[in-house]
Amino acid sequence: MSSQRPVLSRRSLAALAATLLAAVATVSPASVTPAAAQTVMKLANATINDVQHEWQKLFAAALQKRVGDKVKVEIYPASQLGAIPRMAEGVSLGTIESFITPTSFVTTLDPRFQIFDVPGLFVSPEHVSAVIHDPTYRDHLETMFVNRGLRVIGAIYNSPTLVLFKKPAPTLEAMKGMKVRTFASPLQIEPMKSIGTIPVPLALSEVIPQLQSGGIDGVLAGMPILTAFKYYDVAKHVTDLNFAHIVSVNLVNEAWFQAQPKDVQEAIRAAGREAEQQAFGWGVENVKKANAVWLENKGEILKLPEAEQAKMMQGFVALGTRIVEQNPAAKAEFVKLKAVVDAKAPK
Repeated sequence: MSSQRPVLSRRSLAALAATLLAAVATVSPASVTPAAAQTVMKLANATINDVQHEWQKLFAAALQKRVGDKVKVEIYPASQLGAIPRMAEGVSLGTIESFITPTSFVTTLDPRFQIFDVPGLFVSPEHVSAVIHDPTYRDHLETMFVNRGLRVIGAIYNSPTLVLFKKPAPTLEAMKGMKVRTFASPLQIEPMKSIGTIPVPLALSEVIPQLQSGGIDGVLAGMPILTAFKYYDVAKHVTDLNFAHIVSVNLVNEAWFQAQPKDVQEAIRAAGREAEQQAFGWGVENVKKANAVWLENKGEILKLPEAEQAKMMQGFVALGTRIVEQNPAAKAEFVKLKAVVDAKAPK
């Protein structure tokens, strides 16, 4: 038996080489480039079925209209990506591309966010919208926090502030000593402390269990949140303190934003502004609907006596202004904001 190996002809070698090249081509990077080029943009949110969630849906549609499948938007409402502090940390570090929240919840990332929470700053939803959508100020707002690695691509009116209690609290005296969940901002913690309540900063995902167990007696929030999460099954008594109008901002990680192609960057900016304009009317109507839903589910909405409300607001405004002025950077930004607030105030 011969041990000599067969010799391939030149024609056979050429055919084999062509076959191998064809096989390599089927798995070459060029064949997967379109899929790999798609950017995933995760939109995080603690709430659901409210104006923040609506902004996210409007933004996704507006962005898709501009860039098609270049960006795949994924919306994660109701704290699916973690509690509020974790989502704030995520957008700051870049593990989450986008996070929408009331400004009160990101004051730990930058104290300048608290300027929007000063009590008595805004007199109505329309006033909020006129200020944050003033063209010059809106441009400034977008890049105000880029030195902290954050860009604002959406700014919306959210709702007025009120407090839900497990028992009726028609006066400030009735609220004294009650443990009340607040947003994690000095502009909510200190005013609530000044009227005798015990502020307990909590992420939204922790509130209902604490309310049910007795860990807290009340919840500072907006009515759309109370109805979206069916708080009326736990407590029925709302006192409409209405000392501030909540402003929500959608933040994106600036390093992630700068890594996108220029056309995608411009599309994100344009889609964010389109969504915030569309969301305003929806949000105003949603507050009205939420109030109606609350009453339909046997809840009550109380107001303080007029004189007591006026006295409370006077103290809150003075306290809020002092807090903001303690931080030089926040104070400088508050001066800019207040100039627009005064210029846009109803005549």
